[in-house]
Amino acid sequence: MTVSYRQPGVVLTDRRFTVPLDHDHPEGETIELYAREVVASDRAHQDLPWLLYLQGGPGFGADRSVGRPGWLGRALKEFRVLLLDQRGTGHSTPANRQTLPLRGGPAEQADYLTRFRADSIVRDCEAIRPLVTGGAPWTVLGQSFGGFCATSYLSLAPEGLATAVITGGLPALDAHADDVYRAAFPRIERKVAAHYARYPQDAERARRIADHLLTHDVVLPNGYRLSVEAFQSLGIVLGTGDGTHRLHYLLEDAFVRTPQGFALSDAFQEQVQGMLSYARHPLYALVHEAIYGQDGRPTAWSAERVRAEFPQFDAAKALAGDEPLLFTGESIHPWMFDCDPALRPLRDTADLLAARTDWTPLYDAGRLAANKVPVVAAVYHDDMYVDTAHSLRTARTIRGLRTWITDEFEHDGVRTGGTRVLDRLLAMARDEA
Repeated sequence: MTVSYRQPGVVLTDRRFTVPLDHDHPEGETIELYAREVVASDRAHQDLPWLLYLQGGPGFGADRSVGRPGWLGRALKEFRVLLLDQRGTGHSTPANRQTLPLRGGPAEQADYLTRFRADSIVRDCEAIRPLVTGGAPWTVLGQSFGGFCATSYLSLAPEGLATAVITGGLPALDAHADDVYRAAFPRIERKVAAHYARYPQDAERARRIADHLLTHDVVLPNGYRLSVEAFQSLGIVLGTGDGTHRLHYLLEDAFVRTPQGFALSDAFQEQVQGMLSYARHPLYALVHEAIYGQDGRPTAWSAERVRAEFPQFDAAKALAGDEPLLFTGESIHPWMFDCDPALRPLRDTADLLAARTDWTPLYDAGRLAANKVPVVAAVYHDDMYVDTAHSLRTARTIRGLRTWITDEFEHDGVRTGGTRVLDRLLAMARDEA
């Protein structure tokens, strides 16, 4: 049953679908997918082409927007939009510490989660497309990990696509996770240096907080153990358009004087626990490195191993000398499953996923080289989350792909740039078609 309702300027319809858990065995177990259809109120009865939006992540449900903000408003000028909660996220059979025990123990949970990568997401899209469009191909807009999925779509089922629009999400086709993180840590260091250049007072503030965490056992109100490594991981925000400003305001409110001396303020702790907790998107932590697995090698906690190759990120060493404390970025580490109460019950499952070697290929270089689908991609200069050099190398392998390389936006440009970003990319796609 579908349910429609209204927000300012739009009509929304809840849609649910049943798809196989394993598309290679369609007669087997099924899962439920949820998607929200959005159409402009004044075009609700028109026959419009479809745009499928694939969210970044992995592990995040689709945007829960109100009305027609930013890129969505631009898309609604010519499309019906389907906001898909990718499997395991949002309302699409969510995978978390509460639901995964239904599968059994860690081994059964890990086996289950191997089917929650881009290849399965693409096959979900192809399974529901005939029910949504009547069989017509649709335009896909892939943001970040959604762009990884769009690249898999071009590899696995290009016949389902009228156009592919990718924003900040052209993946390396054959890089191991180690290659991804070896490229990432120097980018993160540049972002931290740029932050301290903008807000030089934050260098001392960050050192003071790190020193406090090295000498105190701090547990946040939600039960999260705030280690110094966890504090450093707040640097993930530095890859977004307003992240440097958000981090600055967070650091300036860190301490308050108490009868026992200075302590981390309640306000600081409340903000930090909201930024660090994976309660709303645990699948991100579980399969983040698995999205790079496809060459018969385990990911083996890649970010943790590669970080050791960059000793400048060691907080204790930085504080022992005069070096600035370096924040880290988009990386998942085993200690997160010890610190975060939303992840603790899933530590063994995460270890098993990190040890797997049987990952299936996600991309088909030969098919991409023969691509006939119009493809356009925004590549953000020095993107903190997706390596620019990796993206451009992939762009050169996809036949007909046009890139827009810009330093006007950070990784979330489709959000912050909204109408301008999507307008330009759709115009490029029309030219390519």
